[in-house]
Order: sequence, then structure tokens, then C-alpha cells
Amino acid sequence: MLKSKTRWVVRQSDQEKVNILVEELKVTPLVASLLVNRGVDTVEEARYFLFEKEQGFHDPFLLKGMDLAVARIKEAIANGEQILIFGDYDADGVTSTTVMMTVLRDLGAQVEYYIPNRFTEGYGPNIPAFEYAADIGVKLIITVDTGIAAVNEAKAAKDLGLDLIITDHHEPGPELPEALTIIHPKLEDSVYPFRDLAGVGVAFKLAHALYGDLPEHLLEIAAIGTIADLVPLKGENRTIAKKGIKKLRATKFIGLQELLKRGSIEAGAINEETIGFFIAPRLNAAGRLDSADPAVALLLTEDRIEAESIAEEIDNMNKDRQSIVNEIAQKAIEEVETNYGIDDHPVIVVGKEGWNSGVIGIVASKLVEKFYRPAIVLSYDPVKGLAKGSARSIAGFDLFKNLSECRDILPHFGGHPMAAGMTLNISDVNELRERLKVLADDQLTEEDFVPITTLDKQVALADIDLASIQELDMLAPYGMDNPKPKVVIERAGIKAIRKIGANQNHLKMTFEQDSSHLDGIGFSLGHLYDQISPEASINVIGELSINEWNNIKKPQIFIHDVAIEGWQLFDIRGIKNPAKLPEGVKQAENHWIVFNEENVDFIKQYANGGHVSYVPTLEDAMKTNMSEDPIILADLPPSKDLLAGLLQGKQPGRIYALFYKQDSDFFSTMPNRDHFKWFYAFLAKKGPFDLKKHGNDLAKHKGWSRDSIDFISTVFFELDFVTIKSGVISLQNTANKRDLADSQTYRQKQASYELESDLLYSSYGQLKSWFDEVISGSVESEEEMGKNGLETIHYNR
Repeated sequence: MLKSKTRWVVRQSDQEKVNILVEELKVTPLVASLLVNRGVDTVEEARYFLFEKEQGFHDPFLLKGMDLAVARIKEAIANGEQILIFGDYDADGVTSTTVMMTVLRDLGAQVEYYIPNRFTEGYGPNIPAFEYAADIGVKLIITVDTGIAAVNEAKAAKDLGLDLIITDHHEPGPELPEALTIIHPKLEDSVYPFRDLAGVGVAFKLAHALYGDLPEHLLEIAAIGTIADLVPLKGENRTIAKKGIKKLRATKFIGLQELLKRGSIEAGAINEETIGFFIAPRLNAAGRLDSADPAVALLLTEDRIEAESIAEEIDNMNKDRQSIVNEIAQKAIEEVETNYGIDDHPVIVVGKEGWNSGVIGIVASKLVEKFYRPAIVLSYDPVKGLAKGSARSIAGFDLFKNLSECRDILPHFGGHPMAAGMTLNISDVNELRERLKVLADDQLTEEDFVPITTLDKQVALADIDLASIQELDMLAPYGMDNPKPKVVIERAGIKAIRKIGANQNHLKMTFEQDSSHLDGIGFSLGHLYDQISPEASINVIGELSINEWNNIKKPQIFIHDVAIEGWQLFDIRGIKNPAKLPEGVKQAENHWIVFNEENVDFIKQYANGGHVSYVPTLEDAMKTNMSEDPIILADLPPSKDLLAGLLQGKQPGRIYALFYKQDSDFFSTMPNRDHFKWFYAFLAKKGPFDLKKHGNDLAKHKGWSRDSIDFISTVFFELDFVTIKSGVISLQNTANKRDLADSQTYRQKQASYELESDLLYSSYGQLKSWFDEVISGSVESEEEMGKNGLETIHYNR
């Protein structure tokens, strides 16, 4: 048995809808199922989703307030008024600022941008910044990716004589700011066809309206912010991402060119992962550690030397950010494990003075990954008495909704169902923790705290080929609400398995099903090597891809998780020297079973501190605890009954069969009926025979071993067929008919021979089959089966 790391949930497709898409669009059942699972279940929607030529953009003037915003901005440009773009310090805010700066500069505006410092000003518009704007002669402020919660700041702007245009996409609160106009796709009375634009998406729509034509030269900037902000990649977001990635591969933005050089990224390889794992973290790094201004400057610069310098600066910032995140995350994990009973805290709320507030959102994500609970990480400022925090959630717990229940102690907060930011008094942190505990206890069940992996489809190896995998590319780019397809393959055989990588920390496998095969690679799964029997039937989940090597293309699966139903047998009987046992066997948590007293101390040398149980009797065997911890059957039991008593009706997860035996009886000759008959006739003809003097000569003459001569002699002696004095063997004058089985020596050797044959030298399949019967309780004991194979020989003189 091998348990999966997460709960696997396979989406169920409406087969009728799948069949219609297959027929109408001529796609594979796999792609059709994926579309239906994503809610793209009509021919019209699927055709729009798949085929780029049919994808378009909505009229920007469908957004409420757009006409008023465009009119006021054009008036400001015409009058030469100073305009200020007020942005945010994350990648969405940086790209939103870049879009607005570009369009306004192109239209001849007098424009500058302002992004608040995360550490000195915090999130969103603030009154001192607006006062500064008024002092330098600004007449119009346009917020991008922020402002929907700036109720007090909007009033201050009005008092300062500033016109305020808010463009945002964060969840609107119960009270909206009193601005000149608000452009937001989620307003209650909005008629805009798509509600899930990122902040940069809203800025892009405003740019579209200002230009009068679609600003295609800004598509890659819009794509970066859209993908970075983890908004659903469907509808217009998908169009922005798909077209933007295509533009990014030939970007004219010098700053992006230089940044991509830092990662040695080839243009043709750029995709959504390039943005999500390379570009976005670096744009975010500037605002996380200091000011976000360098990130905006990188995107706006037209100077190659300046671009090189900023790209290097931002890349170094990202390295520093990674180091700081790792340090704080480790301290946060220690804080949770030391001071909080995780089972009693359904929502983690943890904070410290000195934690960098710019990276605590990433730390919160790491806590969710570690403990799978909603997590809030706070940075304390004891001078101001404030705690600044970031939160991340799990499925089933809406952060925005639940934090809204705590508005009275959260003077500043905003966000989404899965992520949020906040500021509160340090004195209110415990109160927030207790309130969220009550809310979570009411909403979350025990099952909710087990991570879920949602799978798109169960597939057979026979259905996986190059054509079907290549067709999956039609679903890209992947992201929120359109994740990379994950499939499950059930009950596959293992054709090959090995550890790879410089540190042997990756897993390479080849699966087989009927006559079909598939290669798999599991990064950072090398530790599973010792937990997977090569003979097991395995379930595996992962992402299908194409591996190209030396111009040869083959399907493969990137393995995310594996599971094995039922117990596993690991056959290590061929290892004669326990010192050479695999590392997975010598783990301290393993349970060693020793049947023979003379082996106990010997085996303990190799148990690495693991539990060693001495099991000499059937009663001991039946009492021995056999949990799902790995069990090592260290030496050969004296009988199969003892082994059956140990295992019967119990449920071990893994059994390693070592069956160490110093001297084997199996390869010594087991004399048969003809051997005994010949030796008896020899003694009858030759008379007394001196075994000491001539035993070796006789063995050599017959091609037997000397042990066979001695064994037959001992059996005859026990049956009273012969006398043995001073090494001379002689037949008795009279001998009764006796069975060979009446000899204890014969019985012991026969039993030892059969035991080794059944346990030590049987095939893997035979041993596994017998164990299966024992564990299920269907095997009979040796006494019930009888002493099969014992010969009876009668001798007369």
C-alpha cells in the first residue's frame, strides 16, 4: 500500500456533450472532456475557446463610467493638465501603471506615476500622497489596480480639488468611494459581459477606449499582469493571455528583452509559465523589498543600457526575496508547530516583529502548502501598534467574505475569496484569530483539511499518443479556471523504475498496460523509490507531455503523485549480506521480525534503531502488532504456520521478504527413493561398511555428497534398519517395515527443504499469492494440508 499525498477527485463529464463536441469540432474525446469539465460545453463556446481567429474583445464603452473617464482624460490632455497614475506595487499594478503611462504619453499627456511604498505607506491610495499630488499641481488622478476601498481618500481628493478616476477589479465593499467615476467590471449595475478582468485588464480597456483602436502593442504587458494576478483565464482574460503570449515572443519592449536574457529564455519557448514563474516574480520582487518604481521603469524604458542595468537589479532583488522568504517561512512554521495546536486552529494567524511585509503573502502560501489551512501572516510594527498582513486560503473558506465579518477590527482590508491583505491593531490579533476560528469551525469539515487534487479524466495508456497530447495545446494558455490538464492512470504495471538526478532525488518510471507503454518522470519523488515494489499495480496522476530527444518524440507523463492499493511485497531474498540492504529497508521506523533466537543480535546490527520483534512461537506471532509500517521478515521461520499466524487477518502496508538463513538445505542433495534403495542393497551385499574410512570414496563413486551418505545412514539408524558403532554401519538382522517419515531427521530435512522451496526459492508471484491467501485468511495450516511429498519406503530382508 502507498497512500497518495492528496485526495484525488476525478471530474465527471456529460458524455452526451462530449460526443457532440467530438463530432462537431473533430477533436479527440480527451480534449472534448476537458472542455466540458471547464464549463465550455456548447459547440459555439468551444469553437471560440479553441480557435484564436474567432476570439475578440468587448467594446470598452460597455464598462460603466468609461465615457466619462475618456472625456475627462482627453480634456486634461487638451488643457495640458498634470495627470498622476496611482498604481500598486505588485505585477498587476506595475503592468497596469505601464499600460496607462504608455497610452497617455502616446496621446501627449503631461503624466507621471506614483506607486506607494509598501513599507511606509501600505496598500492603496493614501491621503498624504494625494496632498503631495495637489501640491505639485496635479489636477487628475487615475488609480489602476487599486482604489475601490479608498472611501476616505476619495473624500480627501475632492476636498483637495482633485478629480479622481478609479479603475480597479478587487471586490467592491458595501460603500463605494465618491469619485468622478469608477471603472470596475464587478459593480452591481455593471452590464459589461465579463466580470473577471485583472487590474491591468481594466487599464487595457481604458487604453482601448482612449486610443479608439485595440492597443495590440500593449497586449504582452496586459498578459503579464493578467497571468500574474491569478484571475480566471477564461473569456476576455484568455484572449488577452493568448494573444499577449504570442506578442511576448517577439516583444519590442527592451526591458522585457533584457529580463528574458537573464533567464536564457528562448523566444519560442515563452508561455504562461514563463510569465508566472519567471517574469512576474521579478516584477513583484522590487515592490516586495523596496519601491516598485524600478519594475515600472524597466517596462517603460527605451534605453538598452538602462534596461540591462534594471534587469540585473531586479533579478538580484528576486534572489534576495527568495532568501528572505525561506528564512521567514521557516520561522513561521516553527511558530505554528511550537505555539499552536494545529488541530485546534482551523485558521493560522501568525506574526512577528521584523518580518518583511513585502513577502508575507508568499509565506502565507507556504503555510497553506505545509498545513493546508487558511493562513494569515502578519508583520508587527510595535511603534505604531499595527500589524500588516497577507492571507491565503483553501477551497471552502472565502477569505473576503469571512474577513468582512471582522470589519470592525480591520480598518484596512481587501482582496478575493482566496487571497487578501489587511492592517489591524496588534492588540486585535488574538481577537481576529478567535473570530476566524469560530467561522471556520462552522464552515469547514475534517475532510476540507485534506488537500484536493482535481483530475480531468481517467485515461488508459492505449489512449495516449503524440496526436492527442499535441491537441491539448489548443487549451493553452493555462491558469485559473483553466488549469493544466491532469489525468489519472489506474492499475498500470511497472516495467521499469529507477532514481535519477545528481542527488538521486527524482524518479524515472515506465508504465505498462496490456501492450501499451508510457514513460514518466517524477521530480523530487525519488524518495518513493523504496516504497514502490516493481511488481505492484500502481495508480498515477500527472500532466501529459511530449519528450523530444535526438529528434525522437515520445509521450510521457510528469508524475505528481502515486498510490498503490493493497499491500506490497518487496522481494529482497537475494541479498545474502544484510549490510547490503537498500536504504529504504534500513529506516529507523521499520519493524523487523526475527523468528530464530540466534539471529536477534545479528539482525539488530542492521536495523538502524528500528523496532525488532523476536517471534519464536505461534502465540507470539498472533499477538505481534502488524501496523501499516514497513515489515521486514528478517530470517526464515521454522514453519509456514508461524508465518501465517503472524500475518493472518492483519493489514501491513509493505512487507520486505529477506528470509536470511546462514546455511541452506535447498541446494544440498535431498536423497530420493532410489538413493535409499541402492544404499540399503549395498549394505546388504557388502556387509558392515566403515563410514569414517570409506564414506568419501563411496560418495565420489556414486556422485553423491558426503552429507547425503551421512543423512541416509542417520535415517536408517533412526528407523532401526542399521546399527552404527565407531563409524561402522551394519544392517540389523531383522527390520520391520517403516515409513521414512518415521525418522525425525528425515522429517526435519524434508520440512526444511520444502520450507525453503516455498519461501526462499519460490518465484515472486508464488510467494505473493501465498501471502495474499494468508492475509485474507483463506490459507490452510500445514497440519490441515497434510505432509505432502513425504515418501514411504518399506524394506524387507
